[in-house]
Amino acid sequence: MFDIEWPEPKPVFYRLYHDADGRPLFYTMEDEPGTYIEIDQAAYTRSSMRVRVRDGKLIEVAWRTTQKLTPGETGTPCDPRNVAIVTQNTPCTKWSKRTYEAS
Repeated sequence: MFDIEWPEPKPVFYRLYHDADGRPLFYTMEDEPGTYIEIDQAAYTRSSMRVRVRDGKLIEVAWRTTQKLTPGETGTPCDPRNVAIVTQNTPCTKWSKRTYEAS
């Protein structure tokens, strides 16, 4: 009765784009410029940023984090003699929290 030609469906693929060190940049189903690996639907659904690409394979990384107060140009201004005293006076030492991650 009807003579309809359906277009061929586009192939479905899941990709993880990553930088030169293997750190993830973004997950997508689109063809974008850049370095990527093909992944399965389960990895795409998780879209974890706690992974690395090594030798073309996706590796989940166990992370340990440590935080430390460090002096610098930005942060909370504190009395130079005691980090526990927040002040707006000068001189002051500015402290911010820095997070260290290790796998």
